[in-house]
Amino acid sequence: MGYVAIKGGKASIEGAAAATDYLRASSGKQNQSLTLDAIEGQLRLLVSRVVSEGGLYHPKLAALAIKQFQGDTLEAAFALRAYRSTKPRLLETPPQNTVDMRVIRRISSAFKDIPGGQMLGPTYDYALRLLDLGLADENPEDFRAIARHFLADAPENELPDSFPKVLDALRTEGLLPPLKPVAGAPFDITRQPLIFPVPRAAALATMARAETGSLLAIAYSNMRGYGDVHPTIAELRVGYVPVMLPHPVTGEPMEAGEVLMTECEVVAMFEGDDQGGKPVFTLGYGACFGHNEVKAISMAVLDRALQKGMKDGAANPSEDPEFVLLHVDGVDSMGFASHYKMPHYVTFQSDMDRLRTTQAKAGIDTVRQKDTV
Repeated sequence: MGYVAIKGGKASIEGAAAATDYLRASSGKQNQSLTLDAIEGQLRLLVSRVVSEGGLYHPKLAALAIKQFQGDTLEAAFALRAYRSTKPRLLETPPQNTVDMRVIRRISSAFKDIPGGQMLGPTYDYALRLLDLGLADENPEDFRAIARHFLADAPENELPDSFPKVLDALRTEGLLPPLKPVAGAPFDITRQPLIFPVPRAAALATMARAETGSLLAIAYSNMRGYGDVHPTIAELRVGYVPVMLPHPVTGEPMEAGEVLMTECEVVAMFEGDDQGGKPVFTLGYGACFGHNEVKAISMAVLDRALQKGMKDGAANPSEDPEFVLLHVDGVDSMGFASHYKMPHYVTFQSDMDRLRTTQAKAGIDTVRQKDTV
């Protein structure tokens, strides 16, 4: 692929940037800037998507990226990744246990009654998808009224610190394969290239920061018949996971903070275990930064599909690790699509030359055919 260098144009490029910034600034009501706190608080699901796809848990910087790129999630995630690449890596965390998650939402579609109970939490799942015109002109008093109404109806009893996993009950009953110990260091997709076949850890890490829509589209193809994963959600939970790090002096694990995460564990069709023993349910797992349930569910479906494809040989796109993992990253996909906007003068001139030559030869052949007749 050939390109030519662009000479000049500095004033045009600066003008394009200024025009973009003007459109953002001039649209503010009474010249009021959209604050980062407002973006982080009121557009929390958008912030969750950007921190997940950007691969950096920093809601405030995600809000800044959203503001800078005027709501473009792909560009915002790109900027967040670029910022992340400038920061030194001080240490690596040991595997974190999501059992200790401070849950704000927890449901299971596999069982009506689960240990600890269902907790609907914040969700639009049970609301009508109709426009609320009252939101068009809110004021601070409306915000306070919403808070007073919610707190007045809040239950007095406190939630437990953690909830047991639904899968533990199934595993105790022998309906799931036993847990395997984690061997070796996790696969770091930011430092190690994807050379296929890749371990499951690499697939999960790639999907954890993949673009939500891409994951959904490929997972949906599996659900629709280009695959056979029709799972049941054993548990979907959203909450804050404590980040445990070794103490610099004692080496004992200590809590350094917490991150908001969404985790989904699905149960799929049963099959024999790896040793040819009794049949057990198969599992799919998804987890990502922020509150993004569609992404976690799609990731869990694809995790199960990829495990099946690696074992039986990929028969559908959603079961092919190379197809899935190389096409779900939003920043990569956006970059390749956007590069077509760059100058392709040399290659297109070459295409035109070949077409003219082909047309000329075709014209000569047509004349010869007429002479022959």
